Amino acid sequence: MISRAERLLNHSVLILVSLFVLFPVVWFLFTALSPDRSGQIDLFRPQFGNFITAWNEGGFGSAMLASAVITLGAVVGQTVLAVLSGFAFGVLGVVGQKVIFPLVLFGLMISAEVFIIPLYYTFQSMGLTNTWLGLIISQIGMGVPFGAFWMRATFRAVPPSLIEAAQMDGARSWRVLWQILMPISRPAVLTLALLSFMWTWNDFFLSLVFIADPSIQPATLALGVFQGKNTLDVNLLAAGSLIVAIPVLILYVFFQRHFISGVLNGAIKE
Repeated sequence: MISRAERLLNHSVLILVSLFVLFPVVWFLFTALSPDRSGQIDLFRPQFGNFITAWNEGGFGSAMLASAVITLGAVVGQTVLAVLSGFAFGVLGVVGQKVIFPLVLFGLMISAEVFIIPLYYTFQSMGLTNTWLGLIISQIGMGVPFGAFWMRATFRAVPPSLIEAAQMDGARSWRVLWQILMPISRPAVLTLALLSFMWTWNDFFLSLVFIADPSIQPATLALGVFQGKNTLDVNLLAAGSLIVAIPVLILYVFFQRHFISGVLNGAIKE
């Protein structure tokens, strides 16, 4: 059993680490509420109107809608393809998977900067540049390699006897996937969806390359434009940054238990 001194030490370390992590966040929030454009903190005169000003001047209404559409499409596409490919590689077994799966994983090793130019001209010839659809497709392509790897490891962690028992009862492949594996793997699937959401929502590079029309630009591009126009208004810059970050923070707060469970249970287990 853990002694009282060890428990006290553990809690002290956790408190110190929490303070170390939360201090910049709290400082950033107070900066966003500062009445001074330089961002000097004044706890007695918080200006919540900074968020309204940043929202209106930055055009974050349409930008947040664009980010929501792009992120939702990418998350759904990445999650569905990851589940199907993970099931194929991890449970069914595909012909030539010893060659195909490493090729899929090869996508994890290539940065977007390497293929962004040919990808842009390919999408341009197909009329997919400066559209949400083109950005959604590119985000899905970027996320599928990790998703396939993640779900393959998750499905391979399920006891084979459970799958064999279902098959002996007459369950076909689709039933095994949706009624047996998916309920067991729900934390891992949710974790994958949350990671996909964060990566897509926070993306700036692909959005900068593919989206040129300000009316359909996502929140990260709108924040970049807003920063360029308000380089001296530190309080408004902090407020705008918090506006863009709020959806990710809200999702993590509500699904943190599933996120941690998925990371611990589905993490890289062969």
